[in-house]
Amino acid sequence: MHAPQLHATKTPGEVVSDAALLVLEDGRTFSGRAYGATGTTTAEIVFNTGMSGYQETLTDPSYHRQIVVMTAPHIGNTGVNHDDPESVKIWVAGFVVRDPARRASNWRSEGSLDDELVGQGIVGISEIDTRALTRHLREAGVMRAGIFSGEALLAGGYPRPIDSFVAEVRATPSMAGLNLVAEVSTKTAYVVEPLGAFAGKAPLKTVVAVDLGIKSMTPQRLAERGMRVHVIPSASTIEDILALSPDGVFFSNGPGDPSAATHEVALLREVLDRGLPYFGICFGNQILGRALGFGTYKLAYGHRGINQPVMDLATRKVEITSQNHGFAVDAPIGEEAPAPYGEGRYGRVIVSHVGLNDNVVEGLECLDIPAFSVQYHPEAAAGPHDAAYLFDRFLDLMTSGAPSAAGLSAATATTTPAKEN
Repeated sequence: MHAPQLHATKTPGEVVSDAALLVLEDGRTFSGRAYGATGTTTAEIVFNTGMSGYQETLTDPSYHRQIVVMTAPHIGNTGVNHDDPESVKIWVAGFVVRDPARRASNWRSEGSLDDELVGQGIVGISEIDTRALTRHLREAGVMRAGIFSGEALLAGGYPRPIDSFVAEVRATPSMAGLNLVAEVSTKTAYVVEPLGAFAGKAPLKTVVAVDLGIKSMTPQRLAERGMRVHVIPSASTIEDILALSPDGVFFSNGPGDPSAATHEVALLREVLDRGLPYFGICFGNQILGRALGFGTYKLAYGHRGINQPVMDLATRKVEITSQNHGFAVDAPIGEEAPAPYGEGRYGRVIVSHVGLNDNVVEGLECLDIPAFSVQYHPEAAAGPHDAAYLFDRFLDLMTSGAPSAAGLSAATATTTPAKEN
């Protein structure tokens, strides 16, 4: 193993300002140029296969404490704007791209991506072989990594040995076992009123959305169907939920290991015990799985991108979906059986959706209580919108008073057109 070329130095301590180094916990290194802020960041490293939507990716709270590698080679060409973020800040721990745009060029652009990364202190690296890096992560699995640039490349005025970088990376906590929900959830509750054709009208239904790392497009998708959405902190209690007199309860996406989210699992059981209609997305799917008594496990390298094929097993329809998850529910596919928790307390449950790339559970449907969930993102900004009908299914579940979502599957999936941004 050899030290990276740092383009150093006229005198001790002087390193070319744009040098950067990516170090994996297994010792593999990639030399490149600094992109965004300079300094140090260490976290789990994952890759995203989306060809567009980098601003939505950066601001997705589910990427908290993760370094994101973009497999699309050219990033930043449309700049950044104030309309596309999915939250109030960039959440990724670091950003890895191959060819950053030299200038932003788009009628909606309000600034460059590089400047935005600098302004929010996000350490990144560019001009590395992201294809080789992605192939390595697919073969070896996700792992911890670090990006180092500027003074972080030096020790005592001279280039640091590789072993010191690797040791720093390996000291970073693994994602497994981390409870990160409280770090990304809203601190105060807020309300999103009905939008679009329903703006200014009495809400059709009231939904309480428990924020586990919610993206801004999610309450918007509910609101544009005539629902009033109360977004509440993850630390909320069942009393907080009931005080809002909801017609249904929603659990959002979010970061971390679902096995560590014990409060959220217990809260969802309180919701299910009261017979409230439930819909969960991503982390909300994993929380439903654990509330029903199933386990969860960490995927080798996860599903992240806007091009993931999923089959609805009720209709056999294949949807192209947006996904961002590193954990999955361990439930039997093709079986209808009582949920394991509480000796069948919640009745029968089936796996409703599966990922066609690797047969991972992508959805759950309870047959005796009004609860269902999906692992992917039907709100999908910047797209695709194949699964937007699931929000209609949730509204139908609340409106019809049906004992489960099972009878609604085929109808809403085949008759409801996808709604655009």
